[in-house]
Amino acid sequence: MSWEDTDVARGLDALRRMVTHVLLAEQPRLAGLPELLSTEAATSGRTEAGSGGPDGYGDAALATSSEEDQAERTRLIALVELARKGDVDAFGLLYDHYQPSVYRFLFYRTRSGTLAEDLTSETFFRALRSMNNFRWQGKDFGAWLMTIARNLATDHFKAGRTRLELTTEDMGLHDDATEGPESTVLAGLTNELLLRALTELPPEQRDCLVMRFLQGMSIAETAAVLGRSDGAVKQLQLRGVRNLAKLMPEGIRD
Repeated sequence: MSWEDTDVARGLDALRRMVTHVLLAEQPRLAGLPELLSTEAATSGRTEAGSGGPDGYGDAALATSSEEDQAERTRLIALVELARKGDVDAFGLLYDHYQPSVYRFLFYRTRSGTLAEDLTSETFFRALRSMNNFRWQGKDFGAWLMTIARNLATDHFKAGRTRLELTTEDMGLHDDATEGPESTVLAGLTNELLLRALTELPPEQRDCLVMRFLQGMSIAETAAVLGRSDGAVKQLQLRGVRNLAKLMPEGIRD
């Protein structure tokens, strides 16, 4: 199958955008968060936060965080407690901390920067609306956010492959018309350049990217072929994309 075939070309386009994202080291922010916070705080009925025990919930002993630094763990747990009681400033700080990882997860899941931004926004909107329902139960708050994000991505793909393709194609037109560093880098990342760089990757990373992008295989399907866990495949994909970025010519990486 040649790269001119529609599915392969689409996969290469998605890979090109991921490499571009790494090269530009961008972490897109959602400008609408302040408005989201103020609107939601005014409409979500925070009076429920005071029920359930001395601390409002009675599950403080089960509070946990995956952060390695003890001070950061304590800070995040405290912010979650404040956010559960309706403190929108605390939720904003949680957003600052977790938004990059949620966005990255959705970006690699959807292969579309714009779609990932939309789903990231919806993830935090739903989290904000459901803060009263969050319970620790030995669960990290970031894992709860990722569950919301994963469900949103799953729902999106269930809506049909055509919808995803149309979204990607529409945004491709938009991106091509946008002047700036991203369009410049994208223009230099030809399919031939990507395919040549793929051959220089470590075998497992190369196979992972080929299966994920050129063959359109899911994380689970790729994991089955490679004999790896889903998490290991995600890490292979991330490392492969980063190494591809390092293999780009100096003129593109500058």
